[in-house]
Amino acid sequence: MKLLNHTTKYFALLLIVLISIWAVIFYFAMIDEVYDSLDDGLENQKELIIDAVKVNPDLLQDTDFGVNNYTIKRVDYIGQNKFKDSYRDTLMYMQNEDEYEPIRLLEGAFEQDGKSYRIKLITSMVEEDDQIENLFTYLVGLYLALVLSIVVLNNLVLKKVWKPFYSLIDKLKGFRIEKDEPIKQEPTAIDEFNLLNQSVERLTEKSRDSYIAQKQFIENAAHELQTPLAIAINKLELLLEKNELTGHQTEEVGGVLDNLTLLTRLNKSLLLLSKIDNRQYLEEEQVDFNGLIDNVAADFLDFATHKNMQISVVSNAKARYTMNTDLAIIMITNLIKNAILHGEEGKEIAIEIEENKVIIKNYGQDKPLEIDQLFTRFKKVSADSRSTGLGLAISKAIADKYNLQLKYSFAQQHIFTVIFNTKG
Repeated sequence: MKLLNHTTKYFALLLIVLISIWAVIFYFAMIDEVYDSLDDGLENQKELIIDAVKVNPDLLQDTDFGVNNYTIKRVDYIGQNKFKDSYRDTLMYMQNEDEYEPIRLLEGAFEQDGKSYRIKLITSMVEEDDQIENLFTYLVGLYLALVLSIVVLNNLVLKKVWKPFYSLIDKLKGFRIEKDEPIKQEPTAIDEFNLLNQSVERLTEKSRDSYIAQKQFIENAAHELQTPLAIAINKLELLLEKNELTGHQTEEVGGVLDNLTLLTRLNKSLLLLSKIDNRQYLEEEQVDFNGLIDNVAADFLDFATHKNMQISVVSNAKARYTMNTDLAIIMITNLIKNAILHGEEGKEIAIEIEENKVIIKNYGQDKPLEIDQLFTRFKKVSADSRSTGLGLAISKAIADKYNLQLKYSFAQQHIFTVIFNTKG
C-alpha cells in the first residue's frame, strides 16, 4: 500500500470516530433545540388563548381536541400560583396517517371570572426514528464526501508535494552498485526531502567507492598471487624434469606441486565467487541449456571414460533461461564434474532436461549427504585432496544470483536439481 493511501486509511478511520461522536452530540443538541422551540411556541399560544378567552368567553366551551389544538376544562380551585406549566411527549391518533404519532403537550392553568380552568395545548413534532434515519443518511453522505475529498487531495495536491520522495524511491529501485553512478539529489523546497536526498547521495557514493575499492583489491590480490604461484609451479616442474632428485625427493616435490596447483585453483575459485557476489557478470541472454549441457557432457566424455562411466543426456523439453552464459556454463560444469568425481566407477551419470528444470543423477556412497553443509564454502563431500570444496558453493551462488533453485535429494542415487524460475 502506498504511503498516501496508507495515510488516507487512517484519516478514514479517524473520521468515522469523530463523525460518530459529533453525530451523537449534534443529535441531542438538535433535539434540545426542537423541544425548546416547540415549548416556546406552545407557551406563546397559551398566552394568546388566555387573552382571547377574556374577550370571547365562548372559547371556554372547547373541551375536546378537534379543529383546535387545545382544550379548556373547568376544575376546582387550585390556585394558579401553585400550578406550574408542564411539558411532556405523548401519542395521538392521526387520521391522515391512520396511526398514533408523537406530539408535544403543554398543560397549564388559569383563572377567569373567579373560576379555575385547566388548559392543554398540543403540537406535532418530528418523529425521532425519522430524524435518526435522516441524520444517519446525511452523515454517511458527509463521510463519503470527506473521504473522497481526502483521496482527491492526496492524489492531486499531496502527490505533487511528495514527488521528490517518489522520485528518490524510483532511483533507489533502479540503482545497481556494480554499474551505476551514485544517486544525485534533485533540488526541492522541502527541507526534510533535501536532507533525505543528501543522506542517500552520500550513502550510495560511499557504498560505490567501497565496492570499487573491494573489487580492485580482490582482483589485484588474485592477480598478484597467480604470478608467484605460476613461477613456483614452473620451477618445480623443471626441477622434476631434470631427474636429479631421489625417489623420496621427487615425491616431496610432487606433493608441493600438487598443493601449489590446488592453491592456484582455489585462488581462481575464490576470485570467481567474489565476482559473483559483487555482481560483476552483467551481460545476460537467453541460454539454451540443451545445447550447453550437450557441449559440457562432451567435454567430460574422456574424464568419464577414464572412470569407466557413461554420461546419458535425455532432453524431454527445450530449457531456456535468461542469465549470463559464462556463469551458466560454470554452474553446469561444476555439477557434472561433481557427479563424475564422486560417482561410483562403472555407473551411469544421468542428466534429464525438462522445460523448467535440469536433473543430474549419479551413484555414489550409499547414504545421503549432509544437506545443511552441502553448499557451504570449503565443505568437501569427499576426502579428495585435489578438491577445493568450492564447486557446489559456486553453483549455489550462481543459482541464487539468478533466482534459480538448486536442490539436493537422495533416492538410491544422489540427485541435484536446478529449477528455473518460470519468469526467467
